[in-house]
Amino acid sequence: MTDDSKPISRKAFIEELRRYQKGSVTRRHFLGVTGLGTAMAVMGGSMPALLPGRARAADLGNRVVLATWPNYHDPANFDDFADKFGVYTQVNVFGSNEEMLAKIQAGGSGWDVFVPTNYAIQTYVDADLIEPLDLSKIPNYDPASFDPRFAVAGTIDGKVYAVPKNWGTTGIAFNSKKTGGVVDSWKTFFDGARDQFDGRVMVHDYQLTTIGNALVYFGHSFNSVDPSDLADAEKLLLDVKPHLYAISSDYQPAMRNGDAWLTMCWTGDGKQMHTDMPEIGFALGKEGGEIWSDYYAIPKDAPHREAAYALINFLLDPQVNAKEALAHGYPVADKRVNDLLPEELLDDPILYPAAEALAPLEFGAAVTLTDPNRAELMARFKSA
Repeated sequence: MTDDSKPISRKAFIEELRRYQKGSVTRRHFLGVTGLGTAMAVMGGSMPALLPGRARAADLGNRVVLATWPNYHDPANFDDFADKFGVYTQVNVFGSNEEMLAKIQAGGSGWDVFVPTNYAIQTYVDADLIEPLDLSKIPNYDPASFDPRFAVAGTIDGKVYAVPKNWGTTGIAFNSKKTGGVVDSWKTFFDGARDQFDGRVMVHDYQLTTIGNALVYFGHSFNSVDPSDLADAEKLLLDVKPHLYAISSDYQPAMRNGDAWLTMCWTGDGKQMHTDMPEIGFALGKEGGEIWSDYYAIPKDAPHREAAYALINFLLDPQVNAKEALAHGYPVADKRVNDLLPEELLDDPILYPAAEALAPLEFGAAVTLTDPNRAELMARFKSA
């Protein structure tokens, strides 16, 4: 990511502005080039005609910072948001809820909006890091339109702290040309990593899923914090570690270029890769695993609070959200959005698995985020 806290020089800013005016660069480049997020403040003050009047009237500022997951948005929607409101979206990408939590706990994250997973929201509330949302500022959020399974975690003690973004599953992406067929078992995944797929397997840099799926290998709960269960998972992970290609939540590049043949994978990534490369398939582990839902929330110390509300409301507009879904390939729990999507997408088994395939999956439990034994296990695994 670029560091937009460093002010751009006036000369450099004018040069970029002239390139943009000539059509030599796109608006996205102009807004996203190093430092121009901050430079928008200069632009708004010295050349107010460049910013839409509605944005100035609403006093949204010129920037909103979004902390989110890899490959999880349609960049064109951020361009549209900038066109409509004069607000540039700076996107910070993270690979785990632990990273997000640590960043916010440390203070001064600079985030205005972030995307926690269902099981993490209780921890943010207990730590007084988020507060109830002012739903009057998110009129595009219609609770009645959302499947309750994927919305309930955002409401705690009758107060809405987060609103739903997407839901999905954590399964296995496999290159069928390399694996010889479908891989739909965590036993095959981990055993194969030490055998026929040696050096070609990736696991998440994320304790919930990496430890969780190792637990499921033994028939334990995905969410277990039982010391004996965790000992089983640790033995497996340490045994597998020398045979892995990498520990990373950004696995698409390696899968696409053929360096990796198997990876733990989230729904949308599986759909994106399969669309571009049909030989890359996606399957749920038949022993179990994770079903999840992600949410939009606003940190208590958000520096651009009004812009945060504007961005969330914009992204929850059904027309905008449908564009998001078409771009990122994650299922949406909003009926209004699904009514706008093509039938072939709604019938896609990667996005909407059969009920029997979902049955053994578990939503993450809050305890897993803060359990010290799981955190220490993951640290030992990564450092081994």
